[in-house]
Amino acid sequence: MTPLARLEEVTVRHGGHVVTLRPSLRAAMTLERLHDGWSGFLLHFDQFQLTTLHTLIRASAVSHAAAEALLSALANKPLNEIKATLESPCVALLSMFLNLSGDDKGQGAETPKQTGKALSWSDAYAELYQIGTGWLGWTPQETWTATPTEITEAFKGKLAMLKAIHGSAEDEPAPPSTDYTPERLKEIEELGHDPAFDRNKLQGLKARLNA
Repeated sequence: MTPLARLEEVTVRHGGHVVTLRPSLRAAMTLERLHDGWSGFLLHFDQFQLTTLHTLIRASAVSHAAAEALLSALANKPLNEIKATLESPCVALLSMFLNLSGDDKGQGAETPKQTGKALSWSDAYAELYQIGTGWLGWTPQETWTATPTEITEAFKGKLAMLKAIHGSAEDEPAPPSTDYTPERLKEIEELGHDPAFDRNKLQGLKARLNA
């Protein structure tokens, strides 16, 4: 396992249950669509709706069996115990999905240069899938289980290799950016794409956990 892969994992523990969660591309696409965008998803998460929490765990779990065993063990527990078990790791996981670092101030974590066109989250994920199965030559399964960050970094490495072999080119394609600055979010809204999700809501959840 690479250091990058370990960094993009969250572990949930309850009793003897241990579940590893990853912000994979498949999970990202599934969750982004669940409540018509990340803004809706964060609203349901902030309300601690169990159906949303269960979907987050199931979509992100490395082992489906381990996830089901954990959720079964929590099924009849008091809500405060469920919250104590799931809230902190799920907030950390969502930070990975939304590309937020610990020092993020709402501008997004560092990502590749923008391509000049505004993309909705769903379009960005679709382009990452095309990069994984096209440029990188990965199988669909390998691409689905990789995280957006892993795909982006692998693509940058591929371009660096091609540049070393063939020399630089001004028209090299760039990976899609999910660096949603306030200016870019405004542009997306004006174009009628996916509206800005509430980064402040996620930051508020993180702040409450660290208080």
